[in-house]
Amino acid sequence: MRISFCCSHTRAEPWLEGFRQALPGADIELWQPGAPAADHAVVWAPPQQFFDEQPRLKGVFNIGAGVDALLKLKPPAGATLVRIEDGGMAVQMAEFVAHAVVRHFRELDVYDREQANAHWEFRRPRVRKDYPVGVMGLGVLGERVAQGLLHFEFPVRGWSRSPKQLAGVECFAGAEQFDAFLRGSRFLVCLLPLTPETAGILNRENLSRLLPGGYVINVARGAHLVEDDLIALIDGGHLAGATLDVFRTEPLPPEDPFWRHPKITVTPHTSARTMRDETIAQIAGKIRAFERGEPIAGVVDARRGY
Repeated sequence: MRISFCCSHTRAEPWLEGFRQALPGADIELWQPGAPAADHAVVWAPPQQFFDEQPRLKGVFNIGAGVDALLKLKPPAGATLVRIEDGGMAVQMAEFVAHAVVRHFRELDVYDREQANAHWEFRRPRVRKDYPVGVMGLGVLGERVAQGLLHFEFPVRGWSRSPKQLAGVECFAGAEQFDAFLRGSRFLVCLLPLTPETAGILNRENLSRLLPGGYVINVARGAHLVEDDLIALIDGGHLAGATLDVFRTEPLPPEDPFWRHPKITVTPHTSARTMRDETIAQIAGKIRAFERGEPIAGVVDARRGY
């Protein structure tokens, strides 16, 4: 079995060594133009040339959970696309979102600004029931985020394309329940896959439905957000602020207004990073199962976009 490793912006050697240990019977090599045909590929942001030169691939295993960039390319027609389901990212995402929610709920962002002016002022405690958190997207990451927020005793609501049931979470599904989901949420966390249907979903119309003083946390993809709409709703007072980890242009340009907006927190696409050892173990297990003809989780439906 031959496996080709083609991951842009990734130091290859630790990954290659990890896969060689996990799959000792396989021939695992870093892809170079003109390389021999492989049975499977481990990829992140590969060039189209890679797929053009690998027409016999059976499995393409993405080292990230998001596959929107991969679906813009043309993999071999017979290849099965597979994404990781966690890779150590779920707990990181839960940490990040819980921190953003608690930071705003406890007004620690306000205290940060007041410290700069040596201003000492007690703020009246808020009541959790008045700050329901809506989580858009209830996959592996969204479910872990929702569960994490329950530990802080926030009312948690979830919305997904198809119906789901999570203990302690008020679940909504489909277009017919989207309005009710938004209108009952004050925090809004976006963990949706990026598809033609979800691009621009964080727009003026939808964000205006949040309870007054709403707060937006986007940890999915920058293209989910209509940026000017967010700023207008914050400046107009309907939204209290936002924490943004993903952007339409990355790195975020120095002149972007998000950097200097006092009610927007910016982080550099770091809410959850792929953990190498966990990812290698998961992908290696899937390749072994694939070769045995067994079903595997994380197979991408190109029509749905995830």
